[in-house]
Amino acid sequence: MTINKKTSIFSHLLVWVFLSGMPYLLSYGQDQDIYKIIAHFSIPLLFSAVVFYLNYFVLIDRFLFTKKILQFILVNTVIIIVFLFLKEYLENTLFQDFIKNISIDKDRVEPPFKMFIYVQMLSYLAPLLFSIVVKSTKRWVKIEDERKEAENIKLQSELQHLHYQLQPHFFFNSLNNIYSLVDISPDQAKTSIHSLSKLMRYMLYETNMELVSLSKEIDFMKKYIDLMKLRVSHKIKVVYNFPADETGIKIAPLLFISLIENAFKHGVSASKGSLIEVKMTCHENTVLFVIENDNFPKKTDDKSGSGIGLLNIEKRLELLYPNKNNFKTFVKDNRFFAILNIETT
Repeated sequence: MTINKKTSIFSHLLVWVFLSGMPYLLSYGQDQDIYKIIAHFSIPLLFSAVVFYLNYFVLIDRFLFTKKILQFILVNTVIIIVFLFLKEYLENTLFQDFIKNISIDKDRVEPPFKMFIYVQMLSYLAPLLFSIVVKSTKRWVKIEDERKEAENIKLQSELQHLHYQLQPHFFFNSLNNIYSLVDISPDQAKTSIHSLSKLMRYMLYETNMELVSLSKEIDFMKKYIDLMKLRVSHKIKVVYNFPADETGIKIAPLLFISLIENAFKHGVSASKGSLIEVKMTCHENTVLFVIENDNFPKKTDDKSGSGIGLLNIEKRLELLYPNKNNFKTFVKDNRFFAILNIETT
């Protein structure tokens, strides 16, 4: 049984506990025979049930929620007036002999007529108001659930779009790197294609889940770094340090690869030596990823690459780890730093 259904059942029970106790609350503080009270209020209680459920299942949806307030008030007014007269008629016919046989305090003072009408109206207004409250609450809960579901669908759709956006971006960048090896070193190009096929298999078939083990992501990053090292000159030094032991941490896939791509794209030079350092540390459920490289900014006329890598990771972090991530990039001493800290729980 869902929480919403339990809440609805509890609301109905609470309403009828209150309405069943109204005979005692509305007995004008007089000492009356319990049987007379029951006889006197049994018909209004039955009519109250009609008022409650007629509004709950029909009138509120048809009039109140469609902004037909005047019609809603008129219909309920007519129903209450009919029930007031019908109650008097039934009591004076069906219950007359029964009530006469019940001992009545002769000294009891009957309430004024206006007070009597007020109490009778109140006895029908109570179930009417309760029906509005219960129905409105149920509707609000339903709308809120639908809103959350719509937000979740939108979130998943946007994340899927970003995920699919990253895959061709990664694939084309890798192909460009392999292309540069074809004439220089055909054997390395063949090895790179084989390595790329393994990486793409992981991206296509293992990253569709919401979370993957951090160890798989680390293995993926190591293979990518080894692939990229094949195309850079011996002047480029790449150092990485990842946790050796199984951490048990689950994380959204492909969060770090764009930063590594960015380092190889902007941190190497065809004529100068450079150093790329990658480091990841884990503490409990927090992952700290730091990457730094020499800064060789692209020329303004260089249109290679789509430039979506960093934007992609920023959007994904905003959606996946709101208020649980700290991502910053900066240049210091002509070296580019990217630091990403994620709380995975």
